[in-house]
Amino acid sequence: MRVEEAIGRQIARLRAERRLSLTELGEALGRYLDRPWSRQAVHQAERGQRSFTAAELTGLALALDTSIPALFRVEEGGVELPGGPVTREDYRGVLLNRERESPLDGVEELIVALHDIEAVLSRPALARLARIGAAAEEVSGPAS
Repeated sequence: MRVEEAIGRQIARLRAERRLSLTELGEALGRYLDRPWSRQAVHQAERGQRSFTAAELTGLALALDTSIPALFRVEEGGVELPGGPVTREDYRGVLLNRERESPLDGVEELIVALHDIEAVLSRPALARLARIGAAAEEVSGPAS
């Protein structure tokens, strides 16, 4: 996927999590940029149909209460740049601001671990198992 699409998906995800409408996010951006974005501009951004300036990325991070690297996160696969594809590992390394050979510091290790845990916990099969476990506990009572 193109890097603009990856950013767009994160904008849409974060906007939904914060329960903001397209218009509300556009207005929030107006506090950080010279003018608000229209509903259509936010929609285009979420669909990966536009490039972003550094100021826009900063405004988006502030309006969505997140970090700039979080806007670039990719759920699966790598990204496409105009010169060609970038592997997931190289892309992740860039987002963590580290060289391939250098070890992760504690904060970066935590970020990677949390992302991996989130990926596992979001699997539908795991959610079903949790519901089954909760139902079994209701029937049998709490484990002692």
